[in-house]
Amino acid sequence: MSRNYKFYNPKGVYFVSFAVVEWIDVFIRNEYKKILLDSLEYCRKEKGMEVFAWCIMTSHVHLVFRSRENKEPGAVLGDFKKFTSKKIVQAIIDNPKESRKEWLLEQFLKAGKTSSNVSKYQFWRHNNQPIELWSNKVTEQKINYVHMNPVEEGFVGRPEDYLFSSARDYSGETGLLKGVLVLK
Repeated sequence: MSRNYKFYNPKGVYFVSFAVVEWIDVFIRNEYKKILLDSLEYCRKEKGMEVFAWCIMTSHVHLVFRSRENKEPGAVLGDFKKFTSKKIVQAIIDNPKESRKEWLLEQFLKAGKTSSNVSKYQFWRHNNQPIELWSNKVTEQKINYVHMNPVEEGFVGRPEDYLFSSARDYSGETGLLKGVLVLK
């Protein structure tokens, strides 16, 4: 992993993107997105994660966050990814309506076989590409990028119309994730 993609400042605000292995479109089902939302909420309340912006796309997640209470941001994000990978894979296994179940599990199993630190299924790609946001201008650019992602993909015409992001919070409405810290 490149030197530029590590968490060096434990008190810094970071932009991260992380994707499902092979960029598989898992988050086309709301029940899988709900697992991510519930986990972000848990991390916010119990692990000291301050969330400034977030967006769940079909195959990846964007997040602008900071870790408080002297908790290592990489460890908090690692816990989030570890928990959600197990929970989502189990949800896929248990979902009788999942038409792609066998194919998805095969892809996760194949990815797990090539990874030295995965025992069976690998859900998330290993790289997070954390970028510390060192100025208000860069922070604003990254938050705008996070919120414009669904617009650029053609899902919605305006960022605040996409339910699975913090753009609603930034437009003065209430979003799905409680406690988003809106930067002005």
